[in-house]
Amino acid sequence: MLDRLDPPDRAKLTAAYHAMQFVEDDMRIGLGTGSTAEWLVRLLGARSYLEGLRVVAVSTSERTEALARSVGLRTATLEEAGWLDLTIDGADEVDPVLSLIKGGGGSLLREKIVAAASERMVVIADDGKRVDTLGAFPLPVEVVRFGWTATRKLIEDVLSSTDLDGSTISPRMKDGARFVTDEGHYILDLHLEYIDDVDSLAPRLLAVPGVVETGLFIDIADTAVFGFASGEVHELGADGETRRLDPPQDERMQRILAQLDIRG
Repeated sequence: MLDRLDPPDRAKLTAAYHAMQFVEDDMRIGLGTGSTAEWLVRLLGARSYLEGLRVVAVSTSERTEALARSVGLRTATLEEAGWLDLTIDGADEVDPVLSLIKGGGGSLLREKIVAAASERMVVIADDGKRVDTLGAFPLPVEVVRFGWTATRKLIEDVLSSTDLDGSTISPRMKDGARFVTDEGHYILDLHLEYIDDVDSLAPRLLAVPGVVETGLFIDIADTAVFGFASGEVHELGADGETRRLDPPQDERMQRILAQLDIRG
């Protein structure tokens, strides 16, 4: 199945296809940022074309907004859409209780606002994003540009007062220059290796002057869908239980993949 894609993309597309089943007509949905979320946007565009799916989509980044429009989805700002029925977004790490690290794509602030303004958040990811303890992926912290070096020093002080002393902090770069978010902020990546107490770390970082938001998403996600290159799908619920689902191999999927110019 999907042998035209490399294994990571097969896993991401499988997760996105399964999560797409949560989307119903006339929903107001939040669309995430990142490679897995982009598969979801393309799938929804194919459903809109083939099945007449009607949704109002609120995007978490300018990149996602452009893609959503290009595939024919109706887009709106969060102010225009109001409260959302559902947000589907990717994650860089997911632990057993659905705490997340997000922000590898640089849109963590908008992602958290949109997710918090939704009745339900579904996370989509390849199986490699499931971890026992958060922290191997660098934790993004969005900071204002004014005085960012002082903010970094204050963050270092927070880490030094915990068992994360000795961790390194690096400014996010892109194409040889400082990465700037859609909101005009910088991102500092905290290389922590592990986070023993996410519930304690998050508020301490947010209390630092200059910190806008962190990539720790706690008590926000309701479900996580993990795709495998084989086509297998695992769904992790808020109760901590994992459901193993059969690979989706039906005529509907083949029609949608054909619309994306992917053959099974």
